[in-house]
Amino acid sequence: MSLSSMTGFARVEGALDGARWHWELRSVNGKGLDLRLRLPSGFDALEPKLKAIAQSAMKRGNVQANLQLTRENAANVPRLNEDVLKGVLAAVSRLRDHQIYLSDSTAEGILSLKGVMEMGEAEETEEARAALEEALAASFAEAVKALASARDEEGAKLGALLEAQVKRIEELTGEAAASPAASAEAMRERLKRQVEELLGASPSLNEERLAQEAALLATKADVREELDRLGAHVEQARDLLASDEPVGRRLDFLTQEFNREANTLCSKAADVALTRIGLELKTVIDQLREQVQNVE
Repeated sequence: MSLSSMTGFARVEGALDGARWHWELRSVNGKGLDLRLRLPSGFDALEPKLKAIAQSAMKRGNVQANLQLTRENAANVPRLNEDVLKGVLAAVSRLRDHQIYLSDSTAEGILSLKGVMEMGEAEETEEARAALEEALAASFAEAVKALASARDEEGAKLGALLEAQVKRIEELTGEAAASPAASAEAMRERLKRQVEELLGASPSLNEERLAQEAALLATKADVREELDRLGAHVEQARDLLASDEPVGRRLDFLTQEFNREANTLCSKAADVALTRIGLELKTVIDQLREQVQNVE
């Protein structure tokens, strides 16, 4: 059994040339694969590559990936804010237009104005930036692998639970088949009684109409078809649980088929014991369907 859950968490740390980071990935149920990335400013170009990495490892789930990046011992260098400088020079020029002159408007004085000069990190070379992005992507791939492993571990536990529920459905189907109310003799007696009641209520029925009514009553009384389909669904469920492919969607559809047969069984049940079995079947099937929502 190799089911994967859609629930998991992973955290991976990394470092390169004074940069330190960690990835945190969280995954919950989802109809498809929805990857939401939270990246530091300036790293948006990484998104296509990161999404391709995630898609290669997972098929379903809402996955949130958060990157925290810090730089240690980053060298601060003075930078000229040219936009602010242009604004200052334009203001000086306008003052001169109004014949207002600043006697001390030296370069040193202008550069000392707030905002003209700023301290910031030294600009990265293209090679350094490319190396950092490559390291971040490799670290993300490691985090995705760890998340997939966590989902597999959760899937193993989930698979054991689903197998137990499918086994219980099989047991209840067997109990229903062995019920006296489901036997051919019981159905014949029930049909005979219903036909007699029908004749008593409508003695003028012609043979053709009587045959139609009898056939309808026989169909309503016979639960063997529903039991056969339940047995077939059990086998199909076990095949899916043993599959190496993502089977969450198919299992979800199969639980709907299980539920349909259980509903029909309850509606056809002619005694308390068979009704009880049908109701317990519905309960187990509901539990199965709830757990199947977690399967990838």
